[in-house]
Amino acid sequence: MPLGCATMSRCSFKSALQDSQHKTKVTILKSTNRAQTSHTTMGSEGTAKINNTIQRKPRFLCLHGFRTSAAILKKQIFDKWPSQVVEKLDFVFIDAPSPCQGKSEVEGIFDPPYYEWYQFNKDLKEYQNFDKCLAYIEECMIKHGPFDGLLGFSQGAMISGALPGLQDKLMMVIDDYMMYWQGVGLTNVPKIKYLIIIGGAKLQNKPLADKAYSSAITCPSIHFLGEQDYLKKYGMELLESFVHPVVIHHPRGHSIPRFDEKGLESMISFIEKVQTEISK
Repeated sequence: MPLGCATMSRCSFKSALQDSQHKTKVTILKSTNRAQTSHTTMGSEGTAKINNTIQRKPRFLCLHGFRTSAAILKKQIFDKWPSQVVEKLDFVFIDAPSPCQGKSEVEGIFDPPYYEWYQFNKDLKEYQNFDKCLAYIEECMIKHGPFDGLLGFSQGAMISGALPGLQDKLMMVIDDYMMYWQGVGLTNVPKIKYLIIIGGAKLQNKPLADKAYSSAITCPSIHFLGEQDYLKKYGMELLESFVHPVVIHHPRGHSIPRFDEKGLESMISFIEKVQTEISK
């Protein structure tokens, strides 16, 4: 299985659907912008009642896995995570910018279309269209934000785990004999404050990794690590780049896990921390 599997879609406006299982409204925004038809799935109820007060829900942009879609990631999360988790967060699911360029590992399990964030070679160290991927994510953040954080699975988690460092890392730009400094990515949107990383890993492209992980990543983060996940080794390496990461271990492989009692407590505690901080 290639580095990064998961799920839904991109940026014109359609309908509000009722998720009967979790009683959470979901809006699907469709667009034929660019050559690709894509859609964004968005939680439409952005507030929650906490301690008898109405507060804004933490808002997360959700990045699916390799050769899946926004719709797939949404289904995986809403089918497996309990209401006490999903009802506390405002999710926006987007499709990756590139249509699937090969066979998807979820073919026959989930319906197409499938998408991928960027392409890579066999040893996973050379990337194509990564800069276009960052520009696309920034475009979606501007259009559908602001966001408090990112949720990513597999390839989406690899990107999410690298973006705070790429956003903070400065590089020198010389333009018409003028020298100035700018971030490597997401320079036109607010700083990423929180991360939910599921089946993540460090980027293996050295120039990008040197920029993304050269300094400790300080934003609060929660990481899901599967004991049977083929990316577990790289997920452990990613943890080393974070300050005080919260880790939820589960016995499964490279998948969106269900919660055991301890994992659910950790997740709810993380969400409550985020809620408290954004409410200040």
